[in-house]
Amino acid sequence: MTLLERIDAVVRGGGAGAPLRGDWDFEFGAERPGRDLKPAAVLIPIVDRAEPTLLLTRRTDTLRRHAGQVAFPGGRIDPEDADAIAAALREAHEEVALPAAQVRVIGTTDLYETGTGYRITPVVGVVPPDLPLVPAEAEVAAVFEAPLAYLLDPANHRLHEAEWQGRMRRYYAIEWETHYIWGATAGIIVNLSRRLARQAGA
Repeated sequence: MTLLERIDAVVRGGGAGAPLRGDWDFEFGAERPGRDLKPAAVLIPIVDRAEPTLLLTRRTDTLRRHAGQVAFPGGRIDPEDADAIAAALREAHEEVALPAAQVRVIGTTDLYETGTGYRITPVVGVVPPDLPLVPAEAEVAAVFEAPLAYLLDPANHRLHEAEWQGRMRRYYAIEWETHYIWGATAGIIVNLSRRLARQAGA
């Protein structure tokens, strides 16, 4: 079974449920937040190459939040969006001009809750290679691909510690070439990797 076939089986067989991971998991003595979290969605675009890659963006340095960070296309779920899938596809089109018709949606995977107040639904989709993507100048500084197998390999997942807002926090990071992938984006990748590992061990 190829990696893409394994992901297809895992996502179709599991779907989104209670979050397996959130920023609160990594704080010392922290508890899962009880407050209402804003719903958001991201697209996990797997590029259908002989060796699949993951399509990622680097945010512009001028954004008020998450400036310069590596991220999946995505954002808040608007009232006009039919569901999280519709929101993720809309955001991907707005951010990198990815046509929704070019995305073969597999399904959604484990929710991810952030310390900044969002409950993110990751939407897994497969896209053709070499699409003429155009980054939205105000939001996206660059679009790049990274090998999917590398990103999902637990050997490349590093747990770091840093002080933030007066508290010690922990977060996952994945380094690939010049790119530093961390925070919620890395957490979502780690989640998918662990789901695949559970399937392999079943």
